[in-house]
Amino acid sequence: MGQAGGVTTAPRPAFYALARGGWRDYVTLLHPPYTLWHLSYVVVGATLAPHVDWTVLGLTLAAFAFGLGIGAHALDELRGRPLRTAIPAHVLVALAVGSVAAAAVIGVAVALDRTLWLLAFVAAGSFLVAAYNLELAGGRFHTDTWFGLSWGAFPVLTGYFAVAERLRWDAAVAAAFATLLSLAQRTLSSEVRTIRRATVSVAGTVEHSDGTSTPLDAGRLTRTPERALRLLTATVVTLAVALVVHRLV
Repeated sequence: MGQAGGVTTAPRPAFYALARGGWRDYVTLLHPPYTLWHLSYVVVGATLAPHVDWTVLGLTLAAFAFGLGIGAHALDELRGRPLRTAIPAHVLVALAVGSVAAAAVIGVAVALDRTLWLLAFVAAGSFLVAAYNLELAGGRFHTDTWFGLSWGAFPVLTGYFAVAERLRWDAAVAAAFATLLSLAQRTLSSEVRTIRRATVSVAGTVEHSDGTSTPLDAGRLTRTPERALRLLTATVVTLAVALVVHRLV
């Protein structure tokens, strides 16, 4: 959709995607802003608990970094190559299996030390990674609702339960907040993905009431939602940091 020296160039598959090839593919695979966004939900949940065990919070973050940051994204790339990386399929499989296994091991270790009820969260997380990203059951788990619940509510509830060993109404309200915000993320990013990954060309103009017109192109259509996504990422991370500082001082 873009042009350089008269040659049409394909747009990057995501605003955070690096140039294709080598180590850059692995950075892109992590979806850095979105991984930070959803790891922040873990922090939000944990810091809302009556008492914060920072070691448990750190281990929970590590488990989500493995399971979501690496495992889920490796499976997502394995299915259809949405990020157009050159990472071999067998490497993606190894990354997915290894990282999800590492997340499960961390979760089991914390459960054995804290409460065996945490094993239910380990099982649920492992299931969601596979069901959502591999679009199991005919894609029934690969919907906007499941995205909000899986990557919004679930990290909040897990972070809270891991340190508090129980769930209260404040955790439920925080989970609703994370679900709604994740749905907003999904709404913005879905439109952007369509333009960046599945649109050949954009044509048209916007006619203004003063008689002027603005030509439409892919950049104009993606600029505002991507700016919103950047700002929302910064917002959620800042909220998580603020809650950590609040509990430390």
